[in-house]
Amino acid sequence: MIEKFVPIVGEDAVDSVFKIAEKLRGISVLHVNSTPKGGGVAEILSKLVPLMREVGINAEWKVIRGDEEFFKVTKSFHNALQNGTGQLQGNSFETYKKWQEINLSELPLDYDVVFIHDPQPAGLVTQRKKGKWIWRCHIDISNPFPPVWEFLRGYVERYDSVIVSSPVFGRDDLSVPQFVIPPSIDPLSVKNKEISRFTVERILRKFGLDLDRPIVTQVSRFDRAKDPVGVIRAFAGMKKHVDGQLVYLGSPATDDPEGEEVYKETLKAAEGIKDVHLLLLPPDSDLEVNAFQRGADVVMQKSIKEGFGLTVSEALWKGKPVIGGNTGGIPLQVIHGHTGFLVSTPEEATHYLIYLLRNRDIRERMGKMGREHVRNNFLTIRELRDYLMTILLTKGRT
Repeated sequence: MIEKFVPIVGEDAVDSVFKIAEKLRGISVLHVNSTPKGGGVAEILSKLVPLMREVGINAEWKVIRGDEEFFKVTKSFHNALQNGTGQLQGNSFETYKKWQEINLSELPLDYDVVFIHDPQPAGLVTQRKKGKWIWRCHIDISNPFPPVWEFLRGYVERYDSVIVSSPVFGRDDLSVPQFVIPPSIDPLSVKNKEISRFTVERILRKFGLDLDRPIVTQVSRFDRAKDPVGVIRAFAGMKKHVDGQLVYLGSPATDDPEGEEVYKETLKAAEGIKDVHLLLLPPDSDLEVNAFQRGADVVMQKSIKEGFGLTVSEALWKGKPVIGGNTGGIPLQVIHGHTGFLVSTPEEATHYLIYLLRNRDIRERMGKMGREHVRNNFLTIRELRDYLMTILLTKGRT
């Protein structure tokens, strides 16, 4: 499969991966996260692990388990780390520790390299036996809620290195080495590969879209950090000037217990506003996501907090300008005025929606620049190379 990247990124980029991998051939690598599907982490691992195997690394992927209480706790950790504030139950830390112990009793961790993804399984490091342990943090930890960060930092300091998605996420209070690896998309996947205009139109019609009027799309979980209510407000303001349609497409995830509540909040916010399509589709609805991004005139990612936002790269790869929240890893992808626009309020989003929908030539120019930006920076082959280099540069503890 890796050879299929050659026409997209060139032979030199692919050859560089094989040269690095040769130094690591035969090592065992384990990736651990908290959900097998739904969200960017699972999507990245579903592509990254097979590619690691293809270049000669014995890579595996395992998922921890937990009950509803555990995932409520870890979701509160997630929110506290990204938002800088938090409300913790008195037994939150005990619940977290209990499920670390349960998973430690069930998961084999005897590998040359172990990548632990995000806070949910971070406590597994307490029973490390050998090899290099690397904590891969996909969320914004630049301004965390101190009680949660201090608790988590006690685990993170036991790792050999840390990976964050953006330079602004780096921590001055960590003694372990930190690497920056922006996430990536797979251009060969069902979600991102070229599909026919006929397929796009068939899917849009299936969900009741009018192909003769502009379409604005956001693909996100129903998560307050993605600001779905703000998206509704921005669209409502736009609707006064441009007769368009909004598609907000989300999927549930097993490690996000707040999704249903936020979905209901979004439904309420959309009451009385015409042409709002709130779609809750299964996590494997990749063809539908592809079609809605390709069928959109403008794509939004109006997050108020964001780790990276892979949906931005997905949309840019499809030649669509993106209006994104000025937060997290989105500014790495949305170059303001070139590949889209960065916004901080629904009113700013409304302004740029109207501007882009009224100027097709600008949309097309931004779309072309966005695709090249992703080709050069945010495809899977680059992320694979960065992971391999991090393994080489991380010094394990004895």
